[in-house]
Amino acid sequence: MAWFDGFEQRTFEVNGVRIHARVPTHPQGTRPALLLLHGFPQTHVLWHRVARQLRHDFYLVMPDLRGYGDSSKPAGLADHSNYSKRTLAADMVALMDALGMAQFGVCGHDRGGRVAHRLAGDHRERVSRLCVIDIAPTLDMYAATDFAYARAYYHWFHLIQPTPLPETMILGAPLPYLHTKLGGWGGSGTGFIEPEALAEYERCFVLPGTVHSMCEDYRASAGIDLDHDRASRALPDGAGRIACDTLVLWGERGVVQQLFNPLALWQAQCSATVRGVALPAGHFIPEELPELTAQHLREFFHG
Repeated sequence: MAWFDGFEQRTFEVNGVRIHARVPTHPQGTRPALLLLHGFPQTHVLWHRVARQLRHDFYLVMPDLRGYGDSSKPAGLADHSNYSKRTLAADMVALMDALGMAQFGVCGHDRGGRVAHRLAGDHRERVSRLCVIDIAPTLDMYAATDFAYARAYYHWFHLIQPTPLPETMILGAPLPYLHTKLGGWGGSGTGFIEPEALAEYERCFVLPGTVHSMCEDYRASAGIDLDHDRASRALPDGAGRIACDTLVLWGERGVVQQLFNPLALWQAQCSATVRGVALPAGHFIPEELPELTAQHLREFFHG
């Protein structure tokens, strides 16, 4: 099958930025809409193998998040609010509005899972079901920081340092840095990544503004995102909890498995049914186990 056969690339003007996305070339028909969100340090092409499995089951929308891929990369504001997960979630709602999708499922891996979490909380009426892949809630992860976590996820603390220090350091050797990240967190090199996907990650990582935007994403998570998460948890009667059924997938070889209880942590943030399972993979589950990932998504979002 040709690369992203059955999909076209489009650019959408939303909230003052351009969001690049792949969407189906054929009308939705009776297929339910499913929004797939990538994470760091990748782009929407993370989903290629999964999309091949699911393209007849769902109307798949695969964007590059603000700051990533071929989407806009605005300079970060002083409070990093233009990279908050609330802002990125609002981008995704505007994107789905532009496509005429009133309600949809959403699945996010890594940073995309954090956007999906905020999207499900801020726009309850829009999200039918939620899946998060290989993350625990941001607030819980920072609250549990110890030596083991800081060593495994040191980038959470490196990328949040004031600009331009981490940007300058990374751009001194961008591709070795990228390859190290793609091969880490329970992985063993980049051999599981399709050559076309790796070439896209390399191309996009060195685009002007990408590294700065990625740092802003993490700076927001260490500041304004935590404020938003605390405020949601403080709402009375569980009003800030996720209201839709939720699926949690995580890798047996990853940091989330080693240091957290992801299912219990997500159950604490949801008022609906939460189920989950560890899969025999590292962090980049949609690329390591595309068929199994697609199977879980098909069963859950068609349920």
